[in-house]
Amino acid sequence: MAGRWLLPLLAHVAGAGGGSRFATMLAATGASRSAVAASLAALTEAGWLARNAGHGHPLRPEYVLTGEGEAVAVFSAQVMAAREKLGLEPGQLSRWSLPLVARLDRETARFSMLRDSLRPVTPRALSLTLKQMLVVDLIDRALEDEFPPIAIYGLTGRGQALAAAMR
Repeated sequence: MAGRWLLPLLAHVAGAGGGSRFATMLAATGASRSAVAASLAALTEAGWLARNAGHGHPLRPEYVLTGEGEAVAVFSAQVMAAREKLGLEPGQLSRWSLPLVARLDRETARFSMLRDSLRPVTPRALSLTLKQMLVVDLIDRALEDEFPPIAIYGLTGRGQALAAAMR
């Protein structure tokens, strides 16, 4: 399961005392209605969030953390705290950013190695994610002096700080 808004939503619900309404999550994340709805559906399907049947109007339910979701929410809060410390907004990184940081935490890699280890990422999505992460200084790109030159990607100090929060 991957999505840009999953961790911010889980961290928000955890910070809100284990439960939150749709409108509150929408305001807290700044995501679109459809993105929040799709993320809530994915989190509910994964078993990390559940609708609180005894609270509010049925068309405006509150979502609460499940037992499994509490552990994931703690992880989400750690990652979100590291992102805030680095000055990164939730919408600033794509859905492949965190998997890419986790992969580069192990070792530097070429584009093809990253593509193979992050399946089902498309080459275009990976290329856009790499460019975006270069701009926010989470990764760096070095060229090996061969013909043709080979780009090697690795984490910067900022990227290593984010990776440490994910461990």
